[in-house]
Amino acid sequence: MDKMILNDGNQIPVVGFGVFMISNNGATYDAVLQALKAGYRHIDTAAAYFNEEDVGRAVKDSGIPREDIFITSKLWLQDYDYEQAKIGIARSLRKLDLGYIDLYLIHQPYGDVTGAWKAMEEAKEAGQIKSIGVSNMTPKIWNQYVPQFKTKPAVNQVECNPFCQQRELRQILDKDDVKLECYYPLGHGNADLLGHPLVTSLAQKYNKDAGQILLRFETQDGLIVLPKSTNPQRIQGNIQIFDFQLTEQEMEAMRALDTGKTTHDPEADGVEDMLRNAFVIED
Repeated sequence: MDKMILNDGNQIPVVGFGVFMISNNGATYDAVLQALKAGYRHIDTAAAYFNEEDVGRAVKDSGIPREDIFITSKLWLQDYDYEQAKIGIARSLRKLDLGYIDLYLIHQPYGDVTGAWKAMEEAKEAGQIKSIGVSNMTPKIWNQYVPQFKTKPAVNQVECNPFCQQRELRQILDKDDVKLECYYPLGHGNADLLGHPLVTSLAQKYNKDAGQILLRFETQDGLIVLPKSTNPQRIQGNIQIFDFQLTEQEMEAMRALDTGKTTHDPEADGVEDMLRNAFVIED
């Protein structure tokens, strides 16, 4: 598995396994075990996914040394201020029960982000968290909060795929060597993307499926990807992307697919209120 070095010196596998919207009743446990067996060493969860316990159990039962697996989780909105964030961090550590968290993110960029970030910085200094980062920060939101941080984020996790390549944001992140992580790297099942003639022609040329072409383009373009599936064949296939390489001409053709539009706009009216009222995470 290829890895990148973050701006804090830690290494992160460039392909992670996402568990968004997989339930905590055993389904996440089974999917994570499948992913680890397939060769994934990076699992991405969140307090708001309500499946941190299943992730932790699967990692412990996998037989793979803890230090060989990179675990990401995220702090939810209800825990944004300095004191409450300490409670949220402790909750994630307890539910995962893995000793430490490799990467912990500000999940949604609203409210007392700076207070939450301070608590995350202290957890990093204490060794409870190895790296800290943010998620869903647009250029505008990034410029609103990050200049107030003592520590620069290691990553920004946002929606990103060939139809929304986040070029403006990436220019900002590059200044501080902040890595961009892609959620919805396969376009959230967008048939127009998966069935695009360029994508399908490349899939035929390299004897790969459309999803593998998208993931190869993204990782080759310097991004970290977080594909999600509960299908064993797709779990296996999504990591089999390092045995071929797109040409520079093909990379440029894929870059030309960018529309600059995302399906989720963190700046849109009502988004913050909708997320705040979505649910409450309990101990």
